[in-house]
Amino acid sequence: MSPQHATPDKDAIALLPPFERLGLDRITLVSSGAQAQQALGHLLQASAWGFDTESKPTFRVGEASDGPHILQLATSERAWVFQLNDTACRRVAAELLAQPGIVKAGFGLGDDRRRIIHKLGIEPQGILELNTVFHQRGYRKDMGVKGAVAVLFNQRFMKSKKAATSNWANAQLTESQVVYAANDAYAAMRVWQALAL
Repeated sequence: MSPQHATPDKDAIALLPPFERLGLDRITLVSSGAQAQQALGHLLQASAWGFDTESKPTFRVGEASDGPHILQLATSERAWVFQLNDTACRRVAAELLAQPGIVKAGFGLGDDRRRIIHKLGIEPQGILELNTVFHQRGYRKDMGVKGAVAVLFNQRFMKSKKAATSNWANAQLTESQVVYAANDAYAAMRVWQALAL
Protein backbone atom coordinates (compact mmCIF):
# COMPACT_ATOMS: atom_id res chain seq x y z
CA MET A 1 0.00 0.00 0.00
CA SER A 2 1.49 3.33 -1.05
CA PRO A 3 1.67 6.24 1.41
CA GLN A 4 -1.03 8.92 1.23
CA HIS A 5 0.00 12.29 -0.21
CA ALA A 6 -1.85 15.57 0.15
CA THR A 7 -2.81 17.60 -2.91
CA PRO A 8 -1.96 21.31 -2.57
CA ASP A 9 -4.98 23.58 -2.07
CA LYS A 10 -5.91 26.62 -4.20
CA ASP A 11 -4.30 29.10 -1.82
CA ALA A 12 -0.99 27.22 -1.84
CA ILE A 13 -1.04 26.89 -5.64
CA ALA A 14 -1.77 30.63 -6.04
CA LEU A 15 1.60 31.45 -4.44
CA LEU A 16 3.64 29.36 -6.90
CA PRO A 17 5.49 30.79 -9.92
CA PRO A 18 3.62 30.34 -13.24
CA PHE A 19 4.01 27.29 -15.46
CA GLU A 20 5.53 28.25 -18.81
CA ARG A 21 2.83 27.74 -21.39
CA LEU A 22 3.10 27.31 -25.15
CA GLY A 23 2.75 30.51 -27.14
CA LEU A 24 0.96 30.80 -30.47
CA ASP A 25 4.29 30.25 -32.27
CA ARG A 26 4.22 26.61 -31.06
CA ILE A 27 0.49 25.96 -31.58
CA THR A 28 -1.13 24.96 -34.87
CA LEU A 29 -4.85 25.49 -35.39
CA VAL A 30 -6.02 22.66 -37.66
CA SER A 31 -9.12 23.59 -39.63
CA SER A 32 -8.60 22.00 -43.08
CA GLY A 33 -7.73 18.62 -44.54
CA ALA A 34 -4.26 19.79 -45.66
CA GLN A 35 -3.44 21.08 -42.16
CA ALA A 36 -4.77 17.85 -40.65
CA GLN A 37 -2.47 15.75 -42.87
CA GLN A 38 0.53 17.87 -41.84
CA ALA A 39 -0.40 17.47 -38.17
CA LEU A 40 -0.76 13.70 -38.67
CA GLY A 41 2.79 13.48 -40.02
CA HIS A 42 4.23 15.35 -37.02
CA LEU A 43 2.18 13.56 -34.37
CA LEU A 44 2.90 10.03 -35.62
CA GLN A 45 6.60 10.61 -34.89
CA ALA A 46 5.87 10.78 -31.13
CA SER A 47 5.26 7.86 -28.76
CA ALA A 48 2.95 9.83 -26.45
CA TRP A 49 0.67 12.85 -26.66
CA GLY A 50 -1.03 15.10 -24.18
CA PHE A 51 -4.72 14.84 -24.98
CA ASP A 52 -7.91 16.78 -24.25
CA THR A 53 -11.13 17.87 -25.91
CA GLU A 54 -13.43 20.88 -25.59
CA SER A 55 -17.15 20.99 -26.18
CA LYS A 56 -19.53 23.90 -26.46
CA PRO A 57 -21.11 24.31 -23.01
CA THR A 58 -24.77 23.40 -22.54
CA PHE A 59 -26.87 25.67 -20.36
CA ARG A 60 -30.42 24.29 -20.55
CA VAL A 61 -31.60 21.33 -18.49
CA GLY A 62 -31.73 18.22 -20.64
CA GLU A 63 -29.73 19.84 -23.46
CA ALA A 64 -27.29 17.31 -24.93
CA SER A 65 -23.89 18.33 -26.21
CA ASP A 66 -22.94 17.37 -29.75
CA GLY A 67 -19.26 17.75 -28.83
CA PRO A 68 -16.44 17.41 -28.79
CA HIS A 69 -15.94 20.41 -31.06
CA ILE A 70 -12.18 20.63 -30.50
CA LEU A 71 -9.50 17.96 -30.10
CA GLN A 72 -6.13 18.97 -28.67
CA LEU A 73 -3.00 16.84 -29.03
CA ALA A 74 0.45 17.91 -27.85
CA THR A 75 4.02 16.67 -27.90
CA SER A 76 6.66 18.09 -25.57
CA GLU A 77 7.43 20.71 -28.26
CA ARG A 78 4.13 21.81 -29.81
CA ALA A 79 0.37 21.42 -29.80
CA TRP A 80 -2.30 21.00 -32.46
CA VAL A 81 -5.89 22.15 -31.99
CA PHE A 82 -8.25 20.32 -34.37
CA GLN A 83 -11.59 21.92 -35.24
CA LEU A 84 -13.95 18.99 -35.65
CA ASN A 85 -16.60 20.87 -37.64
CA ASP A 86 -14.45 20.11 -40.74
CA THR A 87 -15.04 16.60 -42.16
CA ALA A 88 -11.39 16.05 -43.14
CA CYS A 89 -10.21 17.17 -39.68
CA ARG A 90 -12.67 14.76 -38.08
CA ARG A 91 -11.38 11.89 -40.24
CA VAL A 92 -7.73 12.55 -39.30
CA ALA A 93 -8.64 13.08 -35.63
CA ALA A 94 -10.37 9.68 -35.64
CA GLU A 95 -7.32 8.08 -37.30
CA LEU A 96 -4.98 9.61 -34.69
CA LEU A 97 -7.10 8.57 -31.69
CA ALA A 98 -7.45 5.02 -33.05
CA GLN A 99 -3.63 4.65 -33.31
CA PRO A 100 -2.46 1.77 -31.13
CA GLY A 101 0.88 2.03 -29.36
CA ILE A 102 0.76 5.79 -28.74
CA VAL A 103 -0.09 6.94 -25.20
CA LYS A 104 -2.77 9.65 -25.10
CA ALA A 105 -2.50 11.13 -21.60
CA GLY A 106 -4.90 13.55 -19.98
CA PHE A 107 -7.17 14.35 -17.04
CA GLY A 108 -10.88 13.58 -16.60
CA LEU A 109 -11.09 11.62 -19.83
CA GLY A 110 -14.15 9.44 -19.14
CA ASP A 111 -16.56 11.95 -20.65
CA ASP A 112 -14.16 12.72 -23.53
CA ARG A 113 -13.99 9.02 -24.41
CA ARG A 114 -17.78 8.62 -24.53
CA ARG A 115 -18.19 11.72 -26.69
CA ILE A 116 -15.39 10.65 -29.07
CA ILE A 117 -17.01 7.24 -29.60
CA HIS A 118 -20.32 8.97 -30.36
CA LYS A 119 -18.91 11.75 -32.59
CA LEU A 120 -16.02 10.07 -34.39
CA GLY A 121 -17.32 6.49 -34.40
CA ILE A 122 -14.06 5.00 -33.08
CA GLU A 123 -12.86 3.52 -29.80
CA PRO A 124 -9.83 5.62 -28.81
CA GLN A 125 -6.72 3.51 -28.12
CA GLY A 126 -3.98 4.08 -25.57
CA ILE A 127 -5.95 6.49 -23.40
CA LEU A 128 -4.21 7.12 -20.08
CA GLU A 129 -6.15 8.83 -17.30
CA LEU A 130 -3.42 10.64 -15.36
CA ASN A 131 -5.59 10.76 -12.22
CA THR A 132 -5.28 6.96 -12.07
CA VAL A 133 -1.48 7.24 -11.99
CA PHE A 134 -1.66 9.75 -9.13
CA HIS A 135 -4.10 7.50 -7.21
CA GLN A 136 -1.64 4.61 -7.63
CA ARG A 137 1.06 6.85 -6.19
CA GLY A 138 -0.92 7.63 -3.06
CA TYR A 139 -2.87 10.80 -3.90
CA ARG A 140 -6.45 10.35 -2.72
CA LYS A 141 -8.15 13.30 -4.36
CA ASP A 142 -8.57 13.68 -8.10
CA MET A 143 -5.63 15.76 -9.16
CA GLY A 144 -6.53 17.70 -12.28
CA VAL A 145 -3.95 19.55 -14.30
CA LYS A 146 -3.54 22.40 -11.78
CA GLY A 147 -2.78 20.07 -8.87
CA ALA A 148 -0.47 17.90 -10.98
CA VAL A 149 1.58 20.86 -12.21
CA ALA A 150 1.85 22.14 -8.61
CA VAL A 151 2.97 18.73 -7.26
CA LEU A 152 5.43 17.84 -10.03
CA PHE A 153 6.86 21.23 -11.04
CA ASN A 154 6.06 23.42 -8.03
CA GLN A 155 4.37 25.81 -10.48
CA ARG A 156 0.92 27.33 -11.01
CA PHE A 157 -1.02 26.35 -14.13
CA MET A 158 -3.31 29.21 -15.09
CA LYS A 159 -6.69 28.52 -16.66
CA SER A 160 -9.06 31.18 -17.97
CA LYS A 161 -12.63 30.60 -16.81
CA LYS A 162 -13.83 32.78 -19.68
CA ALA A 163 -12.08 30.57 -22.25
CA ALA A 164 -13.20 27.36 -20.49
CA THR A 165 -16.88 28.26 -20.83
CA SER A 166 -16.63 29.83 -24.29
CA ASN A 167 -18.27 28.55 -27.47
CA TRP A 168 -15.92 25.88 -28.83
CA ALA A 169 -18.23 25.25 -31.81
CA ASN A 170 -17.43 28.67 -33.33
CA ALA A 171 -15.86 28.48 -36.79
CA GLN A 172 -13.46 31.27 -35.76
CA LEU A 173 -11.74 30.57 -32.45
CA THR A 174 -10.13 33.43 -30.54
CA GLU A 175 -6.41 33.46 -29.74
CA SER A 176 -7.21 32.97 -26.06
CA GLN A 177 -9.32 29.88 -26.87
CA VAL A 178 -6.52 28.38 -28.98
CA VAL A 179 -3.87 29.05 -26.29
CA TYR A 180 -6.15 27.69 -23.54
CA ALA A 181 -7.00 24.50 -25.45
CA ALA A 182 -3.43 23.80 -26.58
CA ASN A 183 -1.96 24.25 -23.12
CA ASP A 184 -4.39 21.82 -21.48
CA ALA A 185 -2.95 19.11 -23.75
CA TYR A 186 0.63 20.39 -23.43
CA ALA A 187 0.51 20.42 -19.62
CA ALA A 188 -0.88 16.85 -19.66
CA MET A 189 2.06 15.82 -21.86
CA ARG A 190 4.58 17.44 -19.51
CA VAL A 191 2.92 15.72 -16.53
CA TRP A 192 3.05 12.35 -18.32
CA GLN A 193 6.75 12.86 -19.11
CA ALA A 194 7.51 13.69 -15.48
CA LEU A 195 5.58 10.66 -14.22
CA ALA A 196 7.13 8.31 -16.81
CA LEU A 197 10.74 9.17 -15.90
